[in-house]
Amino acid sequence: MARKSEHSVKGDAPARVPGSRQEPQGNPTTSSAVSTYKQILGQVLENRPSGTRQRLSAALGKNRSFVSQIANPAYPTPIPAQHLDVLFEVCLFSHHERDAFLDAYATAHPGRLQRHRQHHHKEHRLRPVTVYLPDLENEKKNQALDKLVSDLALRIVKLTDTM
Repeated sequence: MARKSEHSVKGDAPARVPGSRQEPQGNPTTSSAVSTYKQILGQVLENRPSGTRQRLSAALGKNRSFVSQIANPAYPTPIPAQHLDVLFEVCLFSHHERDAFLDAYATAHPGRLQRHRQHHHKEHRLRPVTVYLPDLENEKKNQALDKLVSDLALRIVKLTDTM
């Protein structure tokens, strides 16, 4: 019986093992720093009331899977700087947690915070608003209406950024 080679037909790269997840490896130092700030976020979310992840996804205008991804240290996906203010506001970071998170974020992404702050001179504080909407007696329609109201709120925030 012939033995299979560890390399592909061309011999350039190792053969991909079916079912395995081979992800590109980034800079280990950056990857470690990203993991550090994601661990802090994960701890903050674990210590907050249930529903915090849902409120965060709504405030960011993203799916809950996005929140899971940015809070999971196993994923190398960085948290975009434009989301940090919303993150701190919705998750109610303590001063200590915020400082530790920002230190790790600055280590992982040197200069990114400064560039973000230069483009967004004033920080916005967010406030929650409860809106009662009619029940449309259809889950898909209710979700569409919820998204419409959420998108409207995000467009208002973006509009105030340009004023």
